[in-house]
Amino acid sequence: MFHINFEFEKFLDWAWEVARKYLASTSMDALREKARNVDAEAHYNIGFMYYEGYNVKKDCSEAIRWWLGSANQGYAPAQFILGCVYHEGIGTLQNYAEAIKWYSKAAEQGLAPAQFALGVMYANGEGVRQDCQEAAKWLRKSAGSGYAHAQYNLGFMYINGYGVRQNYSEAINWCYKAAEQGLDEAQFNMGLMYSEFMHDYSEAVKWWRISAEQGYAKAQHNLGYMYEKGQGVRQNYSEAVKWYQKAAEQNHAMAQNSLGNMYDNGYGVKQDKFEAVK
Repeated sequence: MFHINFEFEKFLDWAWEVARKYLASTSMDALREKARNVDAEAHYNIGFMYYEGYNVKKDCSEAIRWWLGSANQGYAPAQFILGCVYHEGIGTLQNYAEAIKWYSKAAEQGLAPAQFALGVMYANGEGVRQDCQEAAKWLRKSAGSGYAHAQYNLGFMYINGYGVRQNYSEAINWCYKAAEQGLDEAQFNMGLMYSEFMHDYSEAVKWWRISAEQGYAKAQHNLGYMYEKGQGVRQNYSEAVKWYQKAAEQNHAMAQNSLGNMYDNGYGVKQDKFEAVK
């Protein structure tokens, strides 16, 4: 039916940054003492030391061992990271059942990224039968806590009526919340909704520009198209070429085709058939 992307590296970067700040502010002696006292937070952060090779030899298996110790004490961030590890098969065999188990434990404690991850597994049918209603339930919990990825995907579900009754107002509401937090995908979708459902091209251009300036290739292509056709902005072939070029350099196929057409016709650039063919 549809698929929600789960960008493990983004979650890991977020979690590691939190751990790095903790480790930088804690002496190794204090950390060892907390570990001896079976401190769940310390165990979680020691896990990241081994995962990242921070003052120790990098060892994913050892990282998982420390995270497991923390997770078994009920520490939600460790439960979430374990879910990610099993979800992606990082340092261990991929195991969706284990991923769901640990995501569920963290999600039930109200950890928004874990609620999102659990919603992803129900939406994609990973380790469970695909269930859009259950996916929407967990995405809504995460979105309600302000988690941008969940807000964006919940908006997507309202656009298409996946697990919820189709409702464009709700879709715009949730996408807007995510877009306001700077999520480029959500900003791009805001532009789509204004373009396709409300036919407000000026507003569509506004959102695509915001997304494009963050480097989102789909938005760069659409913004280029609006400049080429003069929809929502004054027609400007040079601006169209600029945005097509940015998206094309990210291997966006439609932008590459559009840029080729501009060279073929000499719109905004000197006509160059060889460059067009390339």
